[in-house]
Amino acid sequence: MLDIVKIRADFPILNTEAYPGVPLVYLDNAASSQKPLPVIQAMSEYYQNYHANVHRGIHRLSEEATNRYEVAREKVARFINAPDASQIIWVRNATEGFNLVAYSWGRANIQTGDEILLTEMEHHANLVPWQMLAEEKGAVLRFIPFMEDGTLDLSDLDSLLNEKTRLFSFTAMSNVFGTITPVKELVKAGHAVGAVVMVDAAQSVPHLLVDVQDLNCDFLAFSGHKMCGPTGIGVLYGKRELLEAMPPFMGGGDMIRRVHLTHSTWNEIPWKFEAGTPSIAEAIGLGTAVDYLTSIGMENIHAHEQFITNYALEALSEVPGVSLYGPPAAQKGGVAAFTLKGVHPHDIAELVDKDGIAIRAGHHCAMPLHKKLGVSATARASFYLHTTTEEIDKLVESLHRVRSVFRL
Repeated sequence: MLDIVKIRADFPILNTEAYPGVPLVYLDNAASSQKPLPVIQAMSEYYQNYHANVHRGIHRLSEEATNRYEVAREKVARFINAPDASQIIWVRNATEGFNLVAYSWGRANIQTGDEILLTEMEHHANLVPWQMLAEEKGAVLRFIPFMEDGTLDLSDLDSLLNEKTRLFSFTAMSNVFGTITPVKELVKAGHAVGAVVMVDAAQSVPHLLVDVQDLNCDFLAFSGHKMCGPTGIGVLYGKRELLEAMPPFMGGGDMIRRVHLTHSTWNEIPWKFEAGTPSIAEAIGLGTAVDYLTSIGMENIHAHEQFITNYALEALSEVPGVSLYGPPAAQKGGVAAFTLKGVHPHDIAELVDKDGIAIRAGHHCAMPLHKKLGVSATARASFYLHTTTEEIDKLVESLHRVRSVFRL
């Protein structure tokens, strides 16, 4: 088990108060994780000691910034076991990763009548870009349904995946249910019909050991801010042959090899997709976050979260009127989505906040999922490597106070 006391000491914000005399209980990690001190210090060090633009200067500051920036890329490559760091594209977030693939690969390869297969529980980031592409190209969107327990219904997968399927994109872990999907099995099924397969790993990379070579996916996207890293930085991984064949996403500086007045030639990957001044401090911060998570061990983090999630599901289920969504703890990540009969999730979140407890309430950028559930919104508590059973107990106590406020 993890040394939670030691880990919590690494996160300055966890030792603060939400309100005077009310300690913060942070249970909104699926939306954005807090940052450990090494990440904060690494970014501050960049601005204090060697701030300069990358790739363009020959002075010491630029050379050091460039080195740290590219070393961070190498760290991320090792973290997900990418064959080479050049297959790691810096983006602002996972959303930009999906849009990059939709714009660059999609517009070059999707034709009228082609099919794009998704699932009914996708985050909007892995839905809306494909809707836009399908509308523009005359393609057809198809969906794998989910069952009552929040797992995918794969009974019709053989018919949903067919010779018309050009792209298969799905989440590795649902941000609402927490469901861990059978990624390797789905990738294999997609490749069997000749489809390109993309994985939304925004919720899985921060919590599970992810190996892109073992999964054999064609593209994979995730965000830094959900894995102890800063906002404004994310990662798109792609297979080399696909990235090299794709046209650039944006034009400008750094993504070119030669520029003439009437035409240009493109830089090598990954820089072909990284136009303009990048998020330098953020990339360095993400590299440090990778160091931090690696030092603790992803297997240890996952084991702790399964323990905490099981504890939370059992505790929440004992609150009268609570309905939980998603599979058991053994099949999911550190997420507990729930409703409380007679109380809107927004009211739940507002009232528990008075007790210093930060949770999420709403549709969590998954409106079609909630529509199928027949609810407008859910409350969501989400956990990470620093979450304690005492914090879960405080949430449960606060929910009992919510019930009393509404006289339930």
